[in-house]
Amino acid sequence: MKIAVMGAGAVGCYYGGMLARAGNDVVLISRPAHVTAIREKGLYMETQSFSEYVRLRASTEAESVGGAELVLCAVKSPDTLSAAEAMAPHIDPKAFVLSLQNGVDNADRLKARLKNPVAPAVVYVAAEMAGPGHVKHHGRGELVFGPAPVERGLDKVFAEAGVPIEISDNVVGSLWAKLILNCVYNPLSAITQLSYERVVAGEGAWDVMRDIADECLAVARADGVTVEGDAWKAIERIAQTIPTQISSTAQDVGQGKRTEIDYINGHVLRRGKALGVPTPVNRAMHSLVKLIEGRRPRFDD
Repeated sequence: MKIAVMGAGAVGCYYGGMLARAGNDVVLISRPAHVTAIREKGLYMETQSFSEYVRLRASTEAESVGGAELVLCAVKSPDTLSAAEAMAPHIDPKAFVLSLQNGVDNADRLKARLKNPVAPAVVYVAAEMAGPGHVKHHGRGELVFGPAPVERGLDKVFAEAGVPIEISDNVVGSLWAKLILNCVYNPLSAITQLSYERVVAGEGAWDVMRDIADECLAVARADGVTVEGDAWKAIERIAQTIPTQISSTAQDVGQGKRTEIDYINGHVLRRGKALGVPTPVNRAMHSLVKLIEGRRPRFDD
């Protein structure tokens, strides 16, 4: 299958790399430093089960989505609309677009700019860009699909690439389940610049985490959403399954980049306000991350 990855950061590189290893024709659309490194040696994948260079194509231009049967959109949530507008003149009208993004409304925002069929996938992977063209996998890697990707056989494409797939008839509830995990871990890891295992070891941390989750669940209920699974058990599981992970928000803060906090805790704030549900702890998390956004980078990009 011809596949383009729009926004090949850690998430895009991990799934694009896995698909390329399985024999698919993959092009990663990313920043110049990553593209240069990938063109020279390939994408270096350092995972829990293998470490190797994976040969695939790389480009800095959105026009490279042309001819792809499947487009994985993995840009940061603030860049969703600009990415869609950049792809629109070049994307094949029959191409299927799969959103591999944080937040709950990116697929809808892509649909507003593209004429293509679009669906969300819920992503559970711990990964980071450890250097130009170097993705480091800390754990997990499964995706949750609804019926639309399955109808196109994408569950089989990913499964053949070694990516575990779960099929759900309640994708909105699954997106909210992931949103709650992000609301809990992303800001705390970002504010402290600590890994998940160190965050949960902090004094009073579990109480704050439960307060964040309870607010999210209250907003979801008021919004008519049935959240999939046991939210608190999922929160506990994250600290056990990917203890060394630092959140994507923490990575952005550490590099002085704009974060996705407006689409994580910020989304809960907006829906809570609209529905009359108080969200003071999520508001505090959102405000603190916004205060430190754009700070002088600690790490090289």
